[in-house]
Amino acid sequence: MTNPAEPRKPQASAPGADAPGSGRPANQGRRVAARNRAALIAAAREVFAEQGLNAPLSAVARRAGVGQGSLYRHFADRVALASAVLDENVRQIELAADGPGASLKSVLGVVTWHMTRSTAFVDLLRVRGDGKEARALAGRVHSVLARCQPAGHALSADDLMLAVAMVSGAVAGPTLAERERLALRAWKLLRVEVGPVRPWEAPADE
Repeated sequence: MTNPAEPRKPQASAPGADAPGSGRPANQGRRVAARNRAALIAAAREVFAEQGLNAPLSAVARRAGVGQGSLYRHFADRVALASAVLDENVRQIELAADGPGASLKSVLGVVTWHMTRSTAFVDLLRVRGDGKEARALAGRVHSVLARCQPAGHALSADDLMLAVAMVSGAVAGPTLAERERLALRAWKLLRVEVGPVRPWEAPADE
């Protein structure tokens, strides 16, 4: 029988749990904190796409491989997490436009990748956001498209934003493959060329 006077030994932390003093450096330091934040955003994008924006935040934490304490240290609530997902989506589109050899086609491929994986991003592109933040994010997408637009392109930047919104309206289906198929079909009907549907990837030396 355990002596009540003896101090209780700390229990082992579950995988991904934030256990201070556990001797593990997994959740210590700015680099790991940034990695956890990025993992939470990526996990939220997947979970929200699968289960909707009302998905339990515990599912996001599990998918990211961190504890819920870590989630709430980075994001005060569901709105903050969803906003971070949208901001990261737009940031990746901006980075894709700044990359070597970037073109309107390649950037639209990245836009389409995010459309097929983020219901919140789809709503943003349909210009449903009435808030200041939503308008600012949509404005950033507009700026990217205007910057990548080749001379003599048949569509203006405003037209491209409308086209993106129209394509996002076609993105529906139970599977990722079906959503991508419908998105590419919609672009084809609009006679807009789109590059490979893929996410932005950081250069290998970063």
